[in-house]
Amino acid sequence: MNLPNKLTVARIIMVPFYLAAMVINFKGHFIVAAVLFLVASITDFLDGNIARKTNQVTVFGKLCDPLADKMLTTAALLAFMELGICNIWIPMIILTREFLVTSFRLVASAQGVVIPAGILGKIKTISQMVFSTAIIIALAVHGTEPQLFPLCCNILLGITAVLTVISGIKYIVDGANLIDITK
Repeated sequence: MNLPNKLTVARIIMVPFYLAAMVINFKGHFIVAAVLFLVASITDFLDGNIARKTNQVTVFGKLCDPLADKMLTTAALLAFMELGICNIWIPMIILTREFLVTSFRLVASAQGVVIPAGILGKIKTISQMVFSTAIIIALAVHGTEPQLFPLCCNILLGITAVLTVISGIKYIVDGANLIDITK
């Protein structure tokens, strides 16, 4: 297994530890969660860049890197919901898009076609990771006490949900030209 794929697998392994740090109350748990989330997010940046620069792009990486991203960002949304700072409709919108795109990817894969993430998908993932990191750091500094905190979180995550829908539509429209959706 090459280094980029090892980084992807490491990100997948970090997800349950991040989620545990978010929801299990111990001294400094939000700081631990912030560090884990940030490190996992950095692996996302590194694995793709290393793979492209060293010509180590693999089918495993093309398929599992987006899966690892979805696992990490979904864990963040679940933790935010558990803490009462995220409206249920935001994860519903985001997860519906993710299931649709993943299903589309599976159909393409069954036809021998790998459709990589486009620039809008990357912007969506970056926004999810940056906004989630900001929220986790704010939790570490202030906790959930400030009255406007849930509103601010929902605004940031709502922006991400909009980007998620737009990038999903673009991915499916662009990918529909590469596969036979009647099979």
